[in-house]
Amino acid sequence: MKTVWGEALERNAILPEYPRPQMARESYLNLNGIWQYAITKAGELPAQPEGEILVPFSPESELSGVQRMLKPEETLWYTRTFTLPAGFNIGRVLLHFGAVDQTATVYLNETELGTHTGGYLPFSFDVTAILKEGENTLLVRVRDVSDTSFHARGKQKRKRGGIWYTPQSGIWQTVWCESVPEDYIAALRITPHFDESSVEICAYPQDGNCALPCIVRIGDVVQHGTAGIPVTVSMEGFKSWSPEHPYLYDCEVRMGEDCVKSYFGMRKFSVEQDEAGVPRLFLNGRPYFHTGVLDQGYWPDGLYTAPSDEAMVHDIETMKEMGFNMLRKHIKVEPLRWYYHCDRLGMLVWQDMPNGGGTYKTSTISLPLVTGKHLPDGEKNYHRFAREDAQGRREYYEELEEMVALLYNSPSVAMWVPFNEGWGQFDAAEAVRRIREMDETRTIDHASGWHDQGIGDVQSLHVYFKPYRFAPDRLGRAVLLTEFGGYNCRVEGHCFNKKDFGYKRFETGDALLAAWRTLYENEILPAKEQGLAAAVYTQLSDVEDELNGLMTYDRMVLKFPADAAREINERLKN
Repeated sequence: MKTVWGEALERNAILPEYPRPQMARESYLNLNGIWQYAITKAGELPAQPEGEILVPFSPESELSGVQRMLKPEETLWYTRTFTLPAGFNIGRVLLHFGAVDQTATVYLNETELGTHTGGYLPFSFDVTAILKEGENTLLVRVRDVSDTSFHARGKQKRKRGGIWYTPQSGIWQTVWCESVPEDYIAALRITPHFDESSVEICAYPQDGNCALPCIVRIGDVVQHGTAGIPVTVSMEGFKSWSPEHPYLYDCEVRMGEDCVKSYFGMRKFSVEQDEAGVPRLFLNGRPYFHTGVLDQGYWPDGLYTAPSDEAMVHDIETMKEMGFNMLRKHIKVEPLRWYYHCDRLGMLVWQDMPNGGGTYKTSTISLPLVTGKHLPDGEKNYHRFAREDAQGRREYYEELEEMVALLYNSPSVAMWVPFNEGWGQFDAAEAVRRIREMDETRTIDHASGWHDQGIGDVQSLHVYFKPYRFAPDRLGRAVLLTEFGGYNCRVEGHCFNKKDFGYKRFETGDALLAAWRTLYENEILPAKEQGLAAAVYTQLSDVEDELNGLMTYDRMVLKFPADAAREINERLKN
């Protein structure tokens, strides 16, 4: 089942765009495209390649050309050669992987570079000393135990079905090289101070002891400083960033011979009381209703990997055309270009942390939808939440902090969601503490759906099987309806299979629209007037068995007209 972008795929130009827009250099060598692959039993070396695989599409996906599921007891091997262009190396060469699921060991010219575990986050190696003149050989060894262990896995399941989807393995984001000077900027941290009319920018060198002079340029304004120490630049008279007016400022940071280009938006997220004393989500000092959809980022032909930049933009722009101003990125971390498009197009993002842990118990993750029962998530209940493995809990914190650091600079990211529906939840208060220690600029939904620990600024509810009626939170927090709806409608010729999963079924687009409009007019619009601060409809597109998307899985059919949804959403936003 292919999308129009999958059909038009150029094998020699796979996702060629620069993969890191918020820290861009002139140096860029894309390594996507045709690689060789082999699959062996764990511990065995491949005798020879089995065939070609199109990177960065996972072997389980149609676009990879393989369409084979990697088993927990198997090893996936990738190989390719590459030659650096003449003059490419200006001091050091860095090899970057956008994401590899789950554990990757990388070799260059038969030298082991290192191992990375975690299927959703980028990692890099300095390969300068290992490169050869002419052809270089890159080898990647991958293990993915999927849902047989505690590693973060999101909604992947070997026995897919219902709300759980086809697992995917291996390289699924862009592989690329860049060259940097001997001393270079390893990371940027950009913090807009909305109330103070300033922005704080810090350039972190690759060597923490490096104290080279640093120059920040924003338009005609130049500020001098030192690497590793934040530089504050006045933004007096600034233009604010919002979904309606997503104004971005370009900036340039120099440290020694290194220069990176970035951007930022001046905006402020908070929870405050409106004029009537009702706690609301605020944007830039004013109440702002978040009307959004659950966005799982799955593609029928690429699984986790969108077939093109245009495909990602299509999803965002279609939801904007329907009047939504927010996407809840559900149980997945996207490539950085996806956040860049949300930044420039004006789409708020609620970012979920991908879940992990052991085998989930139905009594913990499903029954609360009916019973409303919440459990404490501390040590005494680790077994109920499938979080008994200490290493898994450590991995969770490490990856949570990496995710927050990775997306910190994105203007569109408005909310962190560390746990959803009790999937591997534990010590949510500690997760919130760690997030706040790193980021005080955003709000946090600590437990989306249920197993509320009575902390934070928001109460988060999922309601599917009964009418939603607003009730203020007894702790005085802002109330968010973070999942609801899930109405399904089959569009023949655009479905993954014959299965049909959803929370309420409709036979035609007209019937779906009538029910959708009634849902919003009878439940969401009145609740907004009473104090509801956000609403997240399930969902953006169909995903495999789930036929409850506003679009079909292949993105070919919008199930009802965009202007019908926009009319309701405009009423919510006013």
